[in-house]
Amino acid sequence: MKTIDDLGDLKGKRVLVRSDLNVPLDGATITDDGRVRASVPTIRKLIDQGARVLVAAHLGRPKGAPDPQYSLSPVAVRLSELLGETVRFASDTVGVDAQRTAQELKNGEVALLENVRFNAGETSKDDAERGAFADELAALADVFVSDGFGVVHRKQASVYDVAQRLPAAVGGLVQAEVEVLQRLTASPERPYAVVLGGSKVSDKLGVIDHLLTKADTLVIGGGMVFTFLAAQGHGVGTSLLEQDQIDVAKGYLDRAKELGVSIVLPTDVVVAPEFAADAPATTVTIDAIPDDQMGLDIGPESADAFAEVIRGSKTVFWNGPMGVFEMAAFAAGTRTVAQALTEVDGLSVVGGGDSAAAVRQLGFEDAQFGHISTGGGASLEYLEGKTLPGLAVLEESE
Repeated sequence: MKTIDDLGDLKGKRVLVRSDLNVPLDGATITDDGRVRASVPTIRKLIDQGARVLVAAHLGRPKGAPDPQYSLSPVAVRLSELLGETVRFASDTVGVDAQRTAQELKNGEVALLENVRFNAGETSKDDAERGAFADELAALADVFVSDGFGVVHRKQASVYDVAQRLPAAVGGLVQAEVEVLQRLTASPERPYAVVLGGSKVSDKLGVIDHLLTKADTLVIGGGMVFTFLAAQGHGVGTSLLEQDQIDVAKGYLDRAKELGVSIVLPTDVVVAPEFAADAPATTVTIDAIPDDQMGLDIGPESADAFAEVIRGSKTVFWNGPMGVFEMAAFAAGTRTVAQALTEVDGLSVVGGGDSAAAVRQLGFEDAQFGHISTGGGASLEYLEGKTLPGLAVLEESE
């Protein structure tokens, strides 16, 4: 894939950058600006080259029409603060204001376009409708830079179709993500441990399937673990359970044994009578989960065992919290796993999504980890061996 350095002299050129600025908002307040901060180095590089930078991004899931609660306006304010430069904000994506803003930009200036998903063509499954919107986006610029890793698994206008219409290159963030993921899939330094959590086994089927042939150890926690415990014959009370995945989990346990891959499951869990922050929490062994209680975190014994596997590995990929980390009573397992990742003598990768949110909420710094991915879904699909449209189109355009 071409990089920014392959695009030649960008001074005076209008560069459309597809960033991932899909941040959590509380009203107009950004509660985690990690993705905005991650977008800064590429934008800064373009500014320093004298480019006229137009940033396109989405926020949330509006229904293809303007919706004030999903406006990128608060993001423009935060981006201005992080860049130390005024970022102009266009009140539409390809309309009159966007066109005027693009024309008025001077060398080294930046503008953020309003949410691309306010336009039905962005996410349309109809190639012609999507292409028509991509034509309007492409008309704003001379060059396209793909730097939103969190969306490269989507065949969307601002990710896929625009890259077919303008000279295109990959930005620094996407380049770094791909390099890390290649290290995880092509030639990981061993021992290689994959730590999976989150709610559902069904969300991780492809990853488990693909990584069983690549990892040395699979560590499983979070809500998804109860399906595996049920597959071993344990009662799981009122814990999250995917009944239709029990046989699949059994199959993975058997296959892992055949392949010589170790699957590490909890030996104790923290349970409570209900899903609530103030619910009384107790720790029980996995063969003693009460029928009327639900597991909401791995227990301390399990957390220590998971941490030992992690610290003893040279490569670790982690995706999915170990429990309901948003509630203090059920955050200890996730905190212990995160701490262990900071102590890995090798490559530690936090696979985006809830895992990235968890480490920040629990007080860890990004720099304590080898890499924090900005795209949970995109990371998982890459590790599943899937073709990501937003990357494939850049390879085709070479």
